[in-house]
Amino acid sequence: MSRISYLSELLSSVFVRQEQQSRVEGRGSFSELCDALLSQSGEMSGNQLALGLLNRFAIATDNEKLEFFQLLATRFDINAEHAVRAAQHYAENKSAANLSILMDSVEPRRQELFRRLNRVPGATNELVLMRACLLKMCRQYPELGCIDVDFQHLFRSWFNQGFLVLREIDWHSPANILEKIIAYEAVHAISNWSALRSRLEPDDRRCFAFFHPAMLDEPLIFVEVALAQKSPDSIGEVLEPDRKIIKEQEATMAVFYSISNCQQGLAGVSFGNFLIKQVAKELSRQLPQLDTFRTLSPVPGFMRWVNKTLQPVEQTQTLDTDHAHLHAGLRIAQRLAQTDAVDMDEQAAEQLQAVVAHYLVNEKRSDHLPLDAVARFHLGNGASLDKVLPGADVSAKGLQQSASAMVSYLYDLDKVEDNHEAYANDQIVKTSIDVSALLTRLRKRRARAS
Repeated sequence: MSRISYLSELLSSVFVRQEQQSRVEGRGSFSELCDALLSQSGEMSGNQLALGLLNRFAIATDNEKLEFFQLLATRFDINAEHAVRAAQHYAENKSAANLSILMDSVEPRRQELFRRLNRVPGATNELVLMRACLLKMCRQYPELGCIDVDFQHLFRSWFNQGFLVLREIDWHSPANILEKIIAYEAVHAISNWSALRSRLEPDDRRCFAFFHPAMLDEPLIFVEVALAQKSPDSIGEVLEPDRKIIKEQEATMAVFYSISNCQQGLAGVSFGNFLIKQVAKELSRQLPQLDTFRTLSPVPGFMRWVNKTLQPVEQTQTLDTDHAHLHAGLRIAQRLAQTDAVDMDEQAAEQLQAVVAHYLVNEKRSDHLPLDAVARFHLGNGASLDKVLPGADVSAKGLQQSASAMVSYLYDLDKVEDNHEAYANDQIVKTSIDVSALLTRLRKRRARAS
């Protein structure tokens, strides 16, 4: 799609939003508006009611929004007794009519309300914002979680892969999109327009985002890519504004160094697994000489695990036997996280590498998947854990969340499907020879200690 066509679509979306906001707001209580919308069969009048309800919610106070959600959770929930009777009737007679009655009975009325709201142009974005508000309130009012079940059900259909549009973002993209890249960057903050330009304009930089046809001026998720000739050992190498810029034809490697979800209201709706693979294919098409695709990724949960593991030591001066062999690495990580400068000799760096590798490969949740969210994402996509890089992120955030460590996940396009299957079916974490060697040395130390 040409930039002119792209811009015209965005402007059209903005004008539609402005036209909607200029119309009269809905009159009456939330309860009256919801009842009227669900009882309305005419499309034109229904759209007016939907628009009024959306506008009413947009300007509501927090207390009014809470009342709206409480209304949805109670009056517009399923009728459990009716659902049970419908299930019994279907069990006795599996006719299409009984199945239809059963399906209707187990769907909360609020789902149909959301569908009718979504008929209005621009409403999809408003519903995403509504869910973001709901998620915040669910922390204090967990009984509202039933509404989120409906949002997740609908959003996973509305935002499935078939509707997503991949677009490349560059320095010449519309300003409203560029502003949102700055605002939504969640991994390595973009301080100003000059910093953004250094990530988008050079020949060896790329940025891709997923958009949805109903939200053309709102990126859903984006990934920043560095084209390189060798794997970087730190994020500083990637973000250095005075680095040597290579020509795109000279690049042999693509490094995914930042992936940011943009919409809080789409939490739990996965786009990243599609994004990485689709961007890799697009880059392979643009630059056939690329032979390696890897990440430079944070380890956001590492220090939480370190501190939790070391808590027993503070209380009893001893570590449990499962972590005693990691003691040196845990202490090094704790020291680094509490400082503003990295000071590691070769031995300390190797001990930090080993404890990070152990955390990513061996420390699991109750479902036997890795504790670290970024690890779950990349391993679930079929990547392998390729490198552990001590001292790779010396920013305050990098020190506090991962004691300066970053990791590189390798996307071998010939193996991602097999890796994904091994991970999904048997929770197997594929690792490189180097990472396996780190874990082997740890096991030997543990055996000697015991």
